[in-house]
Amino acid sequence: MILLLALLIGVVAGLRAMMAPAAVAWAAALGWFDLSQTPLAFLGYRWTPWIFTVLALAELVTDQLPTTPSRKVPMQFGARIVMGALSGGAIGAAGGMLVAGIVAGAVGAVIGTLGGAEARARLATAFGRDLPAALIEDVVAVAAAVAIVASVV
Repeated sequence: MILLLALLIGVVAGLRAMMAPAAVAWAAALGWFDLSQTPLAFLGYRWTPWIFTVLALAELVTDQLPTTPSRKVPMQFGARIVMGALSGGAIGAAGGMLVAGIVAGAVGAVIGTLGGAEARARLATAFGRDLPAALIEDVVAVAAAVAIVASVV
């Protein structure tokens, strides 16, 4: 179950790169799972959730801008894979499977990046514009992130 959750938090990172680490940082800081004896203990530090939250909120805003590059360009794609690996690793570490969690999170990020881009493109076509599709993707990313980290116990 832990590896499935690590994969799924990676999918969230593929949708919104900073949403996944914000969610796992809050979960760790609130004591939902313990990372204190792992290399990812910093995620549970006092300021880490706030930093990732600011970055996640900024991403939600910038994603709506017409000048924002595609999530599939190398820089954006790479960032999503790194954030998926970090977030999946945190969930994996909480279950004693750090390396497997990193791999699952990275794989999930690839799935989320490519699948999210396709789903959003189809929704944008159906709506005739991108904004409603982007907002739906935002809601899915936030809801999924909360549900996933709440399931790690």
